[in-house]
Parts: sequence; structure tokens; C-alpha cells
Amino acid sequence: MTMKPVNKKLVPKPVNKKVQWIKFAIVTMLWLLFCLWVQSWLGLIVVPFIYDAYITKKIRWTWWKDKEGPTRWIMSWVDAIIFALIAVYFVTTFLFQNYAIPSASLEKSLLIGDYLFVSKISYGPRVPMTPLSMPMVQHTMPWGSKSYFEWPSWEYRRVKGLGHVELNDIVVFNYPSGDSVFVEPFHQAEDYYTTCYAYGRQVLQGVEVYDSLPAMEKRARFDQIYKAGRDYVMANKQEYGGVMWRPVDRRENYVKRCVGLPGDNLEIKDRIIYLNGKANKQPDNVQYFYYVNTKADITEDLAYELGISPDDLGRPDKGVYYLPLTQAMIDGLKKHPEIVTDIKIDDMSYDRDEQLCSIYPHNGNKHWTKDNYGPLWIPAKDKSIELNMDNIAIYERPIAVYEGNKLEVKDNKIFINGKETNSYTFKMDYYWMMGDNRHNSLDSRYWGFVPEDHIVGKPIFIWLSLDKDRGLFDGKIRWNRIFKWVDNIK
Repeated sequence: MTMKPVNKKLVPKPVNKKVQWIKFAIVTMLWLLFCLWVQSWLGLIVVPFIYDAYITKKIRWTWWKDKEGPTRWIMSWVDAIIFALIAVYFVTTFLFQNYAIPSASLEKSLLIGDYLFVSKISYGPRVPMTPLSMPMVQHTMPWGSKSYFEWPSWEYRRVKGLGHVELNDIVVFNYPSGDSVFVEPFHQAEDYYTTCYAYGRQVLQGVEVYDSLPAMEKRARFDQIYKAGRDYVMANKQEYGGVMWRPVDRRENYVKRCVGLPGDNLEIKDRIIYLNGKANKQPDNVQYFYYVNTKADITEDLAYELGISPDDLGRPDKGVYYLPLTQAMIDGLKKHPEIVTDIKIDDMSYDRDEQLCSIYPHNGNKHWTKDNYGPLWIPAKDKSIELNMDNIAIYERPIAVYEGNKLEVKDNKIFINGKETNSYTFKMDYYWMMGDNRHNSLDSRYWGFVPEDHIVGKPIFIWLSLDKDRGLFDGKIRWNRIFKWVDNIK
């Protein structure tokens, strides 16, 4: 029997599964990135269908299911872990994220130990600026290394959301002053810039900033103070470990209330916030520090009943407690005349001198305080402001740091990117954020405006609330706060 020669053109070449997988992975990733780049939800919906209908039909990525023994067992776990990581990355990046309240800055509206469900689609999810990162880890792995790669780095873009930041919204955002942080973990919670100015004033005790000084000399003295403090910090690397820089989306997450929108004129007078000349409604649970005069100790039971934490209660000084209180807590204390004789608010008048360089702008010499601040204008996208030596300190950081311009001041003249100017048009919207615990909140009064590219999301509800001062069977779980809607906290 004679065999006919095989026509090689009719015989299909063997498929290289590895090459095919790489091709499909690249195409899928490029499509996803393109859809994110043009700020469209289409890609997030279409890509899974492409994967299911096309890629999985071409690539048999479950080859390990035909294996026996350890290979199958190990690969099943690897497959589950990879799927879980991808799912978590997708969900936490584009949909929602868990957030725990770590500090008392929003008490008594949000409490330490409240766990929030934060929606990222409410204001629109950001395209990741550092896309190669470990899911659910903000910036540092448990063993101390970075949880992200700085390359590739993408510009700020945001997918269209369900709405916009509104006045009095509680908002989660990246800490604006968190671009520079100390390497030593113990000091990472400290504000780098405030620390530099504080040490600078100690190092240069003879250097003072007077209102009577000419503008350029006043500015030079602030620069001198900051440089002295920065040099001190860098010289003490054993304590601080040096300084590191963090991208926008890898800075600490903060949660505050938005009390000023883009384009608003804001001023705080005797603790009341005025927007465009009109008083803004204070939160129901707004809290200030008070001096409470007593003739007997406030009991732990009474403190717990009124919501005063043991950390705040402390011990009285000659019968005087110094407490953060809401109006409801004040009313509760007044019902006990056998204990309380007088309650007087702390007017924070001492801040005017003691907090020079602490209140924003650090180099402005405005003599503003927590209770009396401003006036200032909150920058808005595509809106311009006239710049001069009186307000340049307020808008220097947004122009130079957040919007990436080179700003210089020489001979009472302002130069942006090498050109002399007396105005600037902003590229982003900015917001003013403050805590409801007004006398104990590190907020915009200390570090200024929050740019739109720092906005993370909107807390929707509290899914768990734990009281750190109570035992498991003694009120540890605050059942009355679980599934409480944040929008109802006004």
C-alpha cells in the first residue's frame, strides 16, 4: 500500500498554550486599562464577559485538576488565593472598602471602634495611581516594607460616580500632609511639616517673626525656621529614621466632615463656621473642651452613662476636670448639682501665640486659632485668584505641591514656572475638612485644603462598633450602632 505524502499546509501547528495565555492576558489588561483611562465603567463590565466567553475557551488554565497527589492539592490552594486576591483588589479599588475609626476627631458622631462600609462609587473610584500593590494594605507590610511599587505611576483620573461631595458629608480621604513621613514607625503619625517648624523654633529661639517685618524678611524667617527644624530631624536619624515620600493613594486614610466646598469663602468666628457670610449648621454632636468645676468626683458610671470615655475623664486638677463635651453631655452633667458646680468652655485664646507655625498656613503668620480662623477662599477648578504677598502662603502648597508647579517668591514678586504672575487658575477642586470634636481634631485648620485627587469615598453605614474600654460581655459590642446609616449622623 502506497502512502501519499502529507500536505504540510493542511496540518495545524501545535498551539503553544503559554504564548496564547500571555497574548490574551496582555490584550485583556490593555482593554481594561483603556476603559479606566477614558473613565468609563464599560470596561469593568465587559472585561469579565471577554474573559469568560473567549479566553477561558482558548486556554485550559485548570490543567492541574487532572493531576494527582500534592500537585493538585497545592495548586487548588494557589488558585483560590490568587482568585481571592484579584477579587479583593477589584472590590477595594473600585467598589467599597472597610475603614476603622482610629481617633476621636469625629466624636461623638463617629466613635473610636466604629467600622465603616465606605463606598467608592458614591464620588467615583479613582484610577489607581500605584496599581501594583498588595490588596487591603495601605502602604506598609507587617514586616515593614512597602506594600506597593512606585512604578508604574499613573496620573490622577476618576471614573464618574453616583454624585459629588456635598456640604456636611462625612468623607474618607488621603491625608494631604502625608506626602512626607518619618521612616521610624513610632513617629509616622506625627505631621512632618509641623514637627519641622516646632523643632526649628526650638533650635532658633532667638529668631522671632513679627508682624512689623517686611513681607520678604518675614518669609525668609519662616524659611529659616523650617530649614533648621528639617536639618535637626535629618541629623537625628536614630530617632526618626529619616524621611520617606508617599504617593497620593498610599497616604494615610482620614475621615472628617466636609464643611467647605470649592469656591466657598470660609471663616470661623467664635467656633461657628461661616460660608459666604452665612453660618453653617453645627453637627448635632459637635464637641468642645470645657472646664468642669466639681465638689465631688465624677463617677465612672455617670461618665459611661453620658458617653465620657475613661481616657477623657482622667483625674481632676483641684476639683476641675478638662473634658470634651457635647451639649447633651453638658445637660446631663447639670442634672447633678451635687457633683458639678460650673461648666465653662475653653476659648482657646492661648493658641494665638503658642500655635504659631502649627495652624495652616505654617508660614503665614496669620495668628489664626482653632476657634477664630480665616477668612479664606477655597480653590475651585478653572477658577482664578489674585496672588499677592498677603495670601501666597495660603495657596502656595496647592499650586506647588498638589498641582506640580514651580513657585518662587523673589523681591516681593511671585514666579510660577519661571514667569512672573499675580494670578493663578486652579486645575482641581478643593475641600475644607474638619472633625466634629472641634478642639481635638487634626484637620484642615492644621494642614489646609484637601484636593479632589485625595478623595477616597463616602462612608455609608457602620457595620460593627466595638468599645475598647468594655469587656466582651460588658458592652464591648455597641449593638445600637450596628447598621447605623452615616447620612443620619448630622
